[in-house]
Amino acid sequence: MKNKHIITALVRNHSGVLTRISGLFARRCFNIDSLAVCATENPELSRMTIVSDTNDGLAEQMVKQLDKLCDVIKVCELGGGRVSRELLLVKIRLTAAQRPEIESTCNIYKAKLVDLSPESVIVELSGEPNKLDALINILKPYGIIELARTGVTALERGGKAINE
Repeated sequence: MKNKHIITALVRNHSGVLTRISGLFARRCFNIDSLAVCATENPELSRMTIVSDTNDGLAEQMVKQLDKLCDVIKVCELGGGRVSRELLLVKIRLTAAQRPEIESTCNIYKAKLVDLSPESVIVELSGEPNKLDALINILKPYGIIELARTGVTALERGGKAINE
């Protein structure tokens, strides 16, 4: 059965690492739904958060294949004990009459209006991916002009860290 798997990897922070890792996934026909990469508290290391909608066996294979790469310091799959977030920016069509309705919707979702023009508004929301999906579905009838999502980033709960 397919479900979302979140894999996090601590990798060396230098050029070519992302290409080698994405190439590994492409060669093995693993699909990546979301990929977020950032620097860590150590400037020599980066953190990759990879989300794939796959079965448990393929997710385990992904972790094993990543672990074989020399630029990967540590890799693990994050289970249910995690905090994960994603950022959404969505630009929608808006008339003056619709503005109070959109503001009310944004308040319910704890989203922010970050740009307002006479014909459109840009809404910002961060949270769990399913919360972002729900807001997108609410905003679709207004007319989505464009949309951007960062991809999931996640940390395991508690005192344990991947860099230990």
